Amino acid sequence: MSSPIRTWLPSTPDDWTLVTARRVGPFLGAATYRRPDGLEVHWSSRGHRKGHPIRSIGPSRRPGRVRPHTWWIAGLFSAGSLCFALGSFPPYLDAVDELVDGVTFFVGSIGFTVASLLCFLEASGRFDSETSRALAPPGRPLVRLESAGWWSAIVQFAGTIWFNVMTLRAVVLPPSTPGVDRLVWRPDLLGSGCFLVASYLAWAEVRAEPTGVPGREVSRWVAVLNLLGSVAFGVSAVGAFTLPSTDDVVSFRLDNGGTFVGAICFLVAAVLLVPEARRMGSEG
Repeated sequence: MSSPIRTWLPSTPDDWTLVTARRVGPFLGAATYRRPDGLEVHWSSRGHRKGHPIRSIGPSRRPGRVRPHTWWIAGLFSAGSLCFALGSFPPYLDAVDELVDGVTFFVGSIGFTVASLLCFLEASGRFDSETSRALAPPGRPLVRLESAGWWSAIVQFAGTIWFNVMTLRAVVLPPSTPGVDRLVWRPDLLGSGCFLVASYLAWAEVRAEPTGVPGREVSRWVAVLNLLGSVAFGVSAVGAFTLPSTDDVVSFRLDNGGTFVGAICFLVAAVLLVPEARRMGSEG
């Protein structure tokens, strides 16, 4: 086991024996320990940042408590996803003018940004319990370079800022502005790219979880749905590209369809954050 992994392992009692340490690329994902009583317990990067650093390996038990900031993250991501789904839904497009539709997307992007900021603070340990702080790998405040989840949160937050720029420009820039299509499209592409990278990193973090750990399967669904949503947003960005020769977009169907499908994927993933938290915090 390499020196960086040893450095990034959580601080555990001296009489706990390290059984395995799992990594995905350069990131520490999970570790299993055996206590003096023979019980094996599991630490994971995702579980730690979600407030459940040590969990027994075995069947899930009574649901645990959902922490307040988790409700806010789930609610804000859900609200943002609903706005993006609504803004790209054809009957809604036909019923409102372009300004109202643009404002719908802008409001949704603000929901994404606030939720992503909370995710970054969560990944940085701002909401850690006393147990989480006691088991935290050493590091500087707000910086957890060993965690794929920390990188995922900060890249996702950057992506939401680009979506803020995109949706705001779409609202405030007059259609006659030179190069307006490019001014709106470039931050769309950058935001979609950030979401794709962030979703892959979150998926990589979940892959390190062994079977039998409470919340693992729900976590995998959250990661998969976010990854699918990011791919759909990427497809939307491709469809929204304006061809220089004709000033027409590549495909309105890809643009709106990708946005709608991606938003629905993000919505379901956001809703699943609550049962994930309940299962991670299950009690015997």
